[in-house]
Amino acid sequence: MSETTPNPTHVENPAETMRDVMAKLGHHDAIEMPENLDLTKAHLVTVPEKRRVEDLTKFHREAAEYLKPSRRRGTARLADLDSLIDWTNRFKGPTSAMFANPDMAAPTLTCIADYHAIGSVDLSSSQGDPTAMPCNHRGVYDFPLSDEWKIWMAASGVPMDKDEFGEFIEANAKDIMDPTPPVLQLTYNDDNEPWENRLIDTAQQIEGRYGQLSQLLAMSKRFQVFETSDLRVTSNRDTGEAEIQFLNEHKDAEGRPLNIPNLIIIAIPVFLSGAAYRMPVRLRYRKSGASLKFTLTIYNPKKSFDASFDETIVQAKAATELPIFMGKPEA
Repeated sequence: MSETTPNPTHVENPAETMRDVMAKLGHHDAIEMPENLDLTKAHLVTVPEKRRVEDLTKFHREAAEYLKPSRRRGTARLADLDSLIDWTNRFKGPTSAMFANPDMAAPTLTCIADYHAIGSVDLSSSQGDPTAMPCNHRGVYDFPLSDEWKIWMAASGVPMDKDEFGEFIEANAKDIMDPTPPVLQLTYNDDNEPWENRLIDTAQQIEGRYGQLSQLLAMSKRFQVFETSDLRVTSNRDTGEAEIQFLNEHKDAEGRPLNIPNLIIIAIPVFLSGAAYRMPVRLRYRKSGASLKFTLTIYNPKKSFDASFDETIVQAKAATELPIFMGKPEA
């Protein structure tokens, strides 16, 4: 080779070249939490993979929530009314409100500590409605219906045969109240207690007559119905029209007409450990062939439920000094 011939070009190691290229592509700088980071705004960065944009906002928020929640949220289930009142007074603020749901099957009283502020919707601000609140911090009191209320409501309007009726009366005899003399005789006067006159009014409105517990117990143990049918034919001499009528009469074993009271009085609490409310219960029986069915139907139970429910609402409103709306809050 001639001395003037240049040296061949030096070829780099391909492995080293690729390593350097990958190092450059994979290089990234450490990303620190920006000062005064506003978690209400997105924090965007680029990553090496084709310079993809990644949103780190959710990670910052998760980290912030792990160290200290950004807002209060959750629902507390309180076991009694006093606990709900204490919970409400502990967390209430200027925007707090309560909702009372008078559902006879599942009544509730709910406090929303972070409810929306008073006033109409304000969309003038670019940041949204300043009166809007999360409504995520709640306390709920599920009214505990009494066992007596559940039993009588479940039996109300349900036909029972003689044995079932007798067992029900014996099992719940403690709830049945004997009428006082004015109520028994349906004697209305100003000397009666107000509840006595209310029961008398109810009996007169539905043409009822109250019975005593001893009558029910005796009737449940020994009750036989004998049905007789009489045929009555009447005719109009002027028009010649005739009317045929069957008269059915229920009698006892001695042939005397049955004299059965069609109302009883029960005194039961609506809510657990609550005051007892006196309610009339209609007693009916029906004979169809050899079958005999009894039916006990509570007369207007909603009146007693509303009275007990309203009493609780008044107590909660006075103890918390918060507005109470009837119904359910926004989901």
